[in-house]
Amino acid sequence: MSRATVLFWAIFAVTMAVYLTMVLWSLPHLQQLAGGLMVFDLRPLGYSLPEARGVVAALGAEGANFYLNVQLWLDLAFPGLLAIVLVLAFRKLAKGWLASVLSAGAILMAAFDYLENRGVAAMLRAGADALTDEMVRSASRWTVMKSASSTVVFVALLLLLLLAGWRRIKRR
Repeated sequence: MSRATVLFWAIFAVTMAVYLTMVLWSLPHLQQLAGGLMVFDLRPLGYSLPEARGVVAALGAEGANFYLNVQLWLDLAFPGLLAIVLVLAFRKLAKGWLASVLSAGAILMAAFDYLENRGVAAMLRAGADALTDEMVRSASRWTVMKSASSTVVFVALLLLLLLAGWRRIKRR
Protein backbone atom coordinates (compact mmCIF):
# COMPACT_ATOMS: atom_id res chain seq x y z
CA MET A 1 0.00 0.00 0.00
CA SER A 2 1.44 3.38 -0.97
CA ARG A 3 2.13 6.15 1.52
CA ALA A 4 -0.57 8.28 -0.15
CA THR A 5 -3.13 5.50 0.32
CA VAL A 6 -2.20 5.07 3.98
CA LEU A 7 -2.42 8.83 4.49
CA PHE A 8 -5.84 8.95 2.81
CA TRP A 9 -7.25 6.18 5.01
CA ALA A 10 -5.75 7.71 8.17
CA ILE A 11 -7.35 11.10 7.42
CA PHE A 12 -10.59 9.35 6.45
CA ALA A 13 -10.62 7.47 9.79
CA VAL A 14 -10.07 10.66 11.81
CA THR A 15 -12.76 12.44 9.77
CA MET A 16 -15.26 9.65 10.38
CA ALA A 17 -14.40 9.58 14.09
CA VAL A 18 -15.18 13.29 14.37
CA TYR A 19 -18.34 12.88 12.26
CA LEU A 20 -19.61 9.95 14.32
CA THR A 21 -18.87 11.82 17.55
CA MET A 22 -21.07 14.66 16.32
CA VAL A 23 -23.85 12.49 14.87
CA LEU A 24 -24.04 10.01 17.72
CA TRP A 25 -23.26 12.25 20.70
CA SER A 26 -22.96 16.03 20.45
CA LEU A 27 -25.83 16.80 18.07
CA PRO A 28 -28.33 14.47 19.81
CA HIS A 29 -27.26 15.96 23.14
CA LEU A 30 -27.84 19.47 21.81
CA GLN A 31 -31.22 18.46 20.44
CA GLN A 32 -32.12 17.07 23.85
CA LEU A 33 -30.96 20.29 25.56
CA ALA A 34 -33.11 22.23 23.06
CA GLY A 35 -36.20 20.30 24.11
CA GLY A 36 -36.25 18.26 20.91
CA LEU A 37 -35.88 21.21 18.53
CA MET A 38 -33.57 20.68 15.58
CA VAL A 39 -30.39 22.65 16.12
CA PHE A 40 -28.91 24.88 13.43
CA ASP A 41 -26.55 22.24 11.98
CA LEU A 42 -29.55 19.98 11.32
CA ARG A 43 -31.64 22.52 9.39
CA PRO A 44 -30.45 22.22 5.77
CA LEU A 45 -33.17 24.56 4.49
CA GLY A 46 -32.22 27.30 6.93
CA TYR A 47 -34.22 29.00 9.65
CA SER A 48 -36.17 32.15 10.36
CA LEU A 49 -35.75 34.68 13.17
CA PRO A 50 -38.56 33.13 15.24
CA GLU A 51 -37.09 29.64 14.73
CA ALA A 52 -33.60 30.81 15.69
CA ARG A 53 -34.93 32.58 18.77
CA GLY A 54 -36.77 29.42 19.73
CA VAL A 55 -33.66 27.25 19.42
CA VAL A 56 -31.40 29.68 21.29
CA ALA A 57 -33.98 30.18 24.06
CA ALA A 58 -34.60 26.44 24.38
CA LEU A 59 -30.88 25.70 24.58
CA GLY A 60 -30.48 28.10 27.50
CA ALA A 61 -27.09 28.79 29.03
CA GLU A 62 -26.12 25.13 29.36
CA GLY A 63 -26.97 24.32 25.76
CA ALA A 64 -25.31 27.46 24.39
CA ASN A 65 -22.19 26.62 26.37
CA PHE A 66 -22.15 23.05 25.02
CA TYR A 67 -22.76 24.28 21.47
CA LEU A 68 -19.94 26.84 21.69
CA ASN A 69 -17.40 24.74 23.58
CA VAL A 70 -18.04 21.22 22.28
CA GLN A 71 -20.07 21.11 19.06
CA LEU A 72 -18.40 24.07 17.38
CA TRP A 73 -14.95 22.76 18.34
CA LEU A 74 -15.76 19.43 16.74
CA ASP A 75 -17.15 21.34 13.77
CA LEU A 76 -13.91 23.30 13.59
CA ALA A 77 -12.06 20.08 12.74
CA PHE A 78 -14.69 18.34 10.61
CA PRO A 79 -15.10 20.61 7.54
CA GLY A 80 -11.37 20.85 6.91
CA LEU A 81 -10.81 17.14 7.38
CA LEU A 82 -13.73 16.32 5.12
CA ALA A 83 -12.48 18.71 2.46
CA ILE A 84 -9.06 17.00 2.52
CA VAL A 85 -10.65 13.56 2.15
CA LEU A 86 -12.86 14.75 -0.70
CA VAL A 87 -10.04 16.52 -2.53
CA LEU A 88 -7.87 13.40 -2.31
CA ALA A 89 -10.79 11.25 -3.51
CA PHE A 90 -11.57 13.60 -6.41
CA ARG A 91 -7.89 13.67 -7.42
CA LYS A 92 -7.92 9.87 -7.51
CA LEU A 93 -11.29 9.40 -9.23
CA ALA A 94 -11.24 12.29 -11.74
CA LYS A 95 -8.61 13.95 -13.87
CA GLY A 96 -7.84 17.44 -15.11
CA TRP A 97 -10.37 20.22 -14.87
CA LEU A 98 -13.08 17.96 -13.39
CA ALA A 99 -10.88 17.02 -10.43
CA SER A 100 -10.04 20.70 -9.95
CA VAL A 101 -13.66 21.87 -10.11
CA LEU A 102 -14.87 19.17 -7.72
CA SER A 103 -11.98 19.84 -5.34
CA ALA A 104 -12.86 23.54 -5.36
CA GLY A 105 -16.46 22.56 -4.56
CA ALA A 106 -15.29 20.53 -1.55
CA ILE A 107 -13.20 23.45 -0.30
CA LEU A 108 -16.11 25.84 -0.84
CA MET A 109 -18.38 23.49 1.11
CA ALA A 110 -15.94 23.61 4.04
CA ALA A 111 -15.77 27.41 3.82
CA PHE A 112 -19.57 27.63 3.97
CA ASP A 113 -19.55 25.34 7.03
CA TYR A 114 -17.01 27.58 8.78
CA LEU A 115 -19.07 30.67 7.96
CA GLU A 116 -22.18 28.91 9.27
CA ASN A 117 -20.32 28.10 12.49
CA ARG A 118 -19.28 31.74 12.89
CA GLY A 119 -22.89 32.84 12.44
CA VAL A 120 -24.21 30.25 14.90
CA ALA A 121 -21.60 31.27 17.48
CA ALA A 122 -22.63 34.90 17.11
CA MET A 123 -26.29 34.00 17.62
CA LEU A 124 -25.52 31.88 20.69
CA ARG A 125 -23.40 34.63 22.23
CA ALA A 126 -26.06 37.24 21.54
CA GLY A 127 -28.86 35.27 23.17
CA ALA A 128 -32.43 34.83 21.97
CA ASP A 129 -33.64 38.34 22.83
CA ALA A 130 -30.76 40.09 21.06
CA LEU A 131 -30.96 38.18 17.78
CA THR A 132 -31.53 40.37 14.76
CA ASP A 133 -33.10 39.49 11.46
CA GLU A 134 -29.80 40.19 9.65
CA MET A 135 -27.80 38.02 12.06
CA VAL A 136 -30.15 35.07 11.54
CA ARG A 137 -30.53 35.63 7.80
CA SER A 138 -26.74 35.60 7.38
CA ALA A 139 -26.20 32.42 9.42
CA SER A 140 -29.14 30.73 7.71
CA ARG A 141 -27.79 31.66 4.27
CA TRP A 142 -24.47 29.95 5.09
CA THR A 143 -26.35 26.89 6.35
CA VAL A 144 -28.31 26.62 3.10
CA MET A 145 -25.18 27.17 0.99
CA LYS A 146 -23.31 24.51 2.98
CA SER A 147 -26.19 22.07 2.49
CA ALA A 148 -26.54 22.77 -1.23
CA SER A 149 -22.83 22.48 -1.90
CA SER A 150 -22.67 19.29 0.19
CA THR A 151 -25.40 17.77 -1.94
CA VAL A 152 -23.60 18.61 -5.17
CA VAL A 153 -20.22 17.39 -3.89
CA PHE A 154 -21.55 14.10 -2.51
CA VAL A 155 -23.64 13.36 -5.61
CA ALA A 156 -20.52 13.95 -7.72
CA LEU A 157 -18.51 11.64 -5.46
CA LEU A 158 -21.19 8.94 -5.69
CA LEU A 159 -21.28 9.20 -9.49
CA LEU A 160 -17.48 8.98 -9.70
CA LEU A 161 -17.46 5.95 -7.39
CA LEU A 162 -20.15 4.27 -9.50
CA LEU A 163 -18.19 5.04 -12.68
CA ALA A 164 -14.98 3.66 -11.15
CA GLY A 165 -16.86 0.50 -10.10
CA TRP A 166 -18.34 0.13 -13.58
CA ARG A 167 -14.90 0.50 -15.19
CA ARG A 168 -13.46 -2.08 -12.84
CA ILE A 169 -16.23 -4.56 -13.66
CA LYS A 170 -15.73 -4.00 -17.39
CA ARG A 171 -11.97 -4.72 -17.09
CA ARG A 172 -12.64 -8.17 -15.61
